Amino acid sequence: MQIVGIALIATFLVLILKEQKPNFAFLLTLFVGCSIFLFLVDKIYEIVQLLENIAQKANVDTMYIQTILKIIGIAYIADFASNITKDAGQGALAAKVELAGKILILTMAIPIITVLIETIINLVPTG
Repeated sequence: MQIVGIALIATFLVLILKEQKPNFAFLLTLFVGCSIFLFLVDKIYEIVQLLENIAQKANVDTMYIQTILKIIGIAYIADFASNITKDAGQGALAAKVELAGKILILTMAIPIITVLIETIINLVPTG
């Protein structure tokens, strides 16, 4: 509820500032967005710890969990950066940030995809 309240107050302030001081409006948007993200870091850390504990109990290689978490992190950060650049009126730059995020995600997913394909191949009977 605190995040919603802060976001709504910031939205009203940005709407008021946008007409007279667009630079300040953008800076306020950037500041509040980063503040919300930093407010959530503790929650993100708790989720990561929980998933790593579950993976250890299930005897799953933590490398895969860490890679998946990194992929999710890249997706969130790329989306956040893209939205900030869109708010600044830089749609073309936002598209490049999204593309870079997608390419990084694909690059990080290749080892997992490779293991998955090898596992499927080993399960299929030959001859």
